[in-house]
Amino acid sequence: MLDRLQPRSGAKRRRMRVGRGPGSGKGRYCGRGVKGQGTRSAGRPKGPGFEGGQMPLARRVPKRGFHNLFRRRVEVVNLSDLARFGEGAIVDVEALVARGLVRKRHDAVKVLAEGEAPKGLTVRVHRISAGARTKIEAAGGTVELLG
Repeated sequence: MLDRLQPRSGAKRRRMRVGRGPGSGKGRYCGRGVKGQGTRSAGRPKGPGFEGGQMPLARRVPKRGFHNLFRRRVEVVNLSDLARFGEGAIVDVEALVARGLVRKRHDAVKVLAEGEAPKGLTVRVHRISAGARTKIEAAGGTVELLG
């Protein structure tokens, strides 16, 4: 039984033997064409930005600006945005992400004083402006800063 096992017909193709005469179908130039970079043994394109020896686009276009590797992403939330939580709610980073007020990818969340604070909010964020803190505490809420 095992001695009769073989792949299905058409599952395996024979390897093309190039450079073995005109009768093979791949004689003379071996399917590489006549002259040029592609006919050489190491004649493959040199990566995605290679433009045939012409100055590549990435090097022709001038560099602009500065990319800070140590940038901290601070998401900003206004007090007017916190009105949708209602009175006496606990507002933390997870709640802000769940409501779509803050993106998940951030280093800190800061609350700013634009708008009025709902009554009795407990706000747990990384940073808060002085004006926002006074408005929240005046409305009977508390502010807790995260580390």
